[in-house]
Amino acid sequence: MNIFKKFYCRVYQGAFRLMLPILPYRQPKPLQNCQDIVYTLQDHKIKSVLLVTDKGIRGLGLTHQLEDEIKENKIALSVYDKTVANPTTANVEEAVAMYKENGCQAIIAFGGGSAMDCAKATGARIACPKKSLAKMKGVLKVGKKLPLLIAVPTTAGTGSETTLAAVITDSETRHKYAINDFPLIPSYAALVPELTLGLPKHITSTTGMDALTHAIEAYIGRSTTKETRRRALYAVKTIFENIETAYNDGKNFKARENMLNASYSAGLAFTVSYVGYVHAIAHSLGGKYNIPHGLANAIILPYVLKRYGSKIHKKLWKLGVYAGLFNKQTSYEDGAKIFIEKIEELNKNMNIGTSIPEIVLDDIPELAKTAEKEGNPLYPVPVLWTTKELEDIYKEVKNG
Repeated sequence: MNIFKKFYCRVYQGAFRLMLPILPYRQPKPLQNCQDIVYTLQDHKIKSVLLVTDKGIRGLGLTHQLEDEIKENKIALSVYDKTVANPTTANVEEAVAMYKENGCQAIIAFGGGSAMDCAKATGARIACPKKSLAKMKGVLKVGKKLPLLIAVPTTAGTGSETTLAAVITDSETRHKYAINDFPLIPSYAALVPELTLGLPKHITSTTGMDALTHAIEAYIGRSTTKETRRRALYAVKTIFENIETAYNDGKNFKARENMLNASYSAGLAFTVSYVGYVHAIAHSLGGKYNIPHGLANAIILPYVLKRYGSKIHKKLWKLGVYAGLFNKQTSYEDGAKIFIEKIEELNKNMNIGTSIPEIVLDDIPELAKTAEKEGNPLYPVPVLWTTKELEDIYKEVKNG
């Protein structure tokens, strides 16, 4: 990378790191069940609420208990269930219209990362009615308090219930971008293991690997704090210990509960310490080909970790030792190798592939530009890469 651009990226990241103690990060208050959600709405004197979800989640009946309890307590309920994977600007505008038409005062995000992103972006548009989502792209472009936002994750993976980010796809251009600002952090997060018991295997695996990616990228980056390192270590260990149990025995309550807590912890870690090139690449593939985000992360993660090389060996070693994958007598290099192999083993055991053949070779230069623009200078990655270096990763991921 050009020395001047490299200098700019590191100074930018360093400035953010110095500001961490004074930035208004907050932790969503945990709720335990649907009744807690209703009590919270009542405490805030909410008379009308918008529930943002998708047809799949609602079709499984997961929202029924909450819907019934809200109605029984005489709170008006509107349901927007047209959210798609990789939610679009059109989704958001439809949800905003429903919110306004029904005089809503709060938003409940119910589902995986897509529902969370759609709900956050909806809140941002309501808070900033004269500003398009495109104008909120990037960092600290919202700037106004959102309506009360309660997040109810039905997957243990995205961590969106804790984050200041919403990832949206432009309906016309298919360009996928992130909106990052503190008002997007939900006020409450309802961690209800029962809602995850019926998840299909492929959702359990890919969202779980998404959470693992969050924790790893937060830990190996250059903007960590004592607290984010603690949360990332906990998340990595817990995921390694529980993800295959949750995958193979979907009704195992304890494994589901542990995965939800790990996802929450990983989300709190990467909200402060950010992610890296795994996410930048995955976002570009989601926007272009609609590849599910968790699946993309799971496949890309080993490739990126290998490419970082010796810069992250010690950190991967620390993660591996803490997770009980090997002992302290293992060398840094061998420990890092074992750690990456364990990730590949998880993918294999849960029927996650090693490649993304949907990638079109002629698209790679543009995809790499998109990822480079997202990653630099924002993400405090261990090693800075150019567009050309990112192109090489896309080629590896395509071919497996």
